[in-house]
Amino acid sequence: MHTTPAIWFPTIRCGTGTDVFTERLAEGLRGRGIRCEITWLPHRAEYAPWTVPIPKPPPWANVVHINSWLPPRFVPRHLPLVVTVHHSVHDPSLLPYKNLPRRLYHARWIRPIEAENIHRAASVTAVSHYVAAEIERLFGHRQTTVIHNGIDTESTFTPGQPRTRPHHPFRLLYVGNWMARKGVDLLEPILTRLGADFELWYTADRASAHHHYSLPPNSRCLGRLDREGLVKAYREADALLFPTRSEGFGLTAAEAMACGLPVIASKVSSLPEIVEDGMTGYLCPVDDVATFAEAARRLINDPRSWSAMGKAAREKTERFFSLSRIIDAYISIYKNSLLH
Repeated sequence: MHTTPAIWFPTIRCGTGTDVFTERLAEGLRGRGIRCEITWLPHRAEYAPWTVPIPKPPPWANVVHINSWLPPRFVPRHLPLVVTVHHSVHDPSLLPYKNLPRRLYHARWIRPIEAENIHRAASVTAVSHYVAAEIERLFGHRQTTVIHNGIDTESTFTPGQPRTRPHHPFRLLYVGNWMARKGVDLLEPILTRLGADFELWYTADRASAHHHYSLPPNSRCLGRLDREGLVKAYREADALLFPTRSEGFGLTAAEAMACGLPVIASKVSSLPEIVEDGMTGYLCPVDDVATFAEAARRLINDPRSWSAMGKAAREKTERFFSLSRIIDAYISIYKNSLLH
């Protein structure tokens, strides 16, 4: 048995934060001299796995690391298995935002897949304590290791030139896919309530779903952004507006904080693990348009507090969510899995 981990990531490309997670982890591992390789599978491998050929792991790999949604057809049985759970779509609070086909898909297809992968795993990790609690509730697994998602706080997600005051109009930023779970239907009423002293900059998603939502004139679409464009958007904004209804981790919030932005987010699921209410931003009750608007007004009316929150947000990501810290944790998981 090799003592140095060598990791294979068979991964479905789905255009979400899980892709980003895998890419950043692999990049960080290579920087530590750990051999690894991602094998990207088409999105249909998730819902029609029998239509996709089974890839073979590289002969040098001694650990396989997967997302909990990967159908077991693609998971080799002769290698120690590390499973990462990125979210709990089975949380009952999400039911109002799912149509019947999606409810059935999650309950009848995804949940059995996750159960089998978690049962087979040498190690199970979760991206937040919220997700770890859901794993125990759903699958009875109590040995989950919490490893938050990592942010490159050293060379990529860093603050821009320091400012003593926010822009006028105050520049709110939304980054993410356009789906009900993300609370995108709340953006229009929040901006309408705020009025002309505020503007919203927002990113488009891969499906151009933002076209289905009406937004007030004080809104600007940034399109699809690469990493460089995303960092630029964070640096040029004054606060992140994140009215999500559920997050496994909240990568967008952590990225924004790393760039020195206060975050206005929902007080739900994993977000209290990232955003400290009144310290690095504001946490608002889910769907409470008035409270979201009031939080934004507090920031525009108190530049000193706005500046202090941005600095505190940056400091928190450096302490708890740096990519270096997360890479250390996964290397430890891989070594322990080799002993399983």
